[in-house]
Amino acid sequence: MPWYTACSVHDLPEGSCFNADLGGENVLLVNVEGELHAMSNICSHDYAELHEGELEGGEILCPLHLARFDVRTGAALSPPAYEDLPVFAVRVVNDDIEVEVED
Repeated sequence: MPWYTACSVHDLPEGSCFNADLGGENVLLVNVEGELHAMSNICSHDYAELHEGELEGGEILCPLHLARFDVRTGAALSPPAYEDLPVFAVRVVNDDIEVEVED
């Protein structure tokens, strides 16, 4: 699977989210206590972009119906979402954050 440059490390300070379209995938990047994570940016319950929701520690709240997802594992934590979201490998090369996404 190819690696795509999503943003600079300076674009994703601790406690923040970033949205990127990478290889046709809508990806949510988050920085939780200095750890970078990437997962699908689309809620599994109803179409909503999670980067528009609120990041609370290691959880992101869907802005539409307030479903919660674990940003580390993609696990759906509360209704109305029951389906987990895919997660993606993340690495930092120089100052760039790269995400491995299947073409």
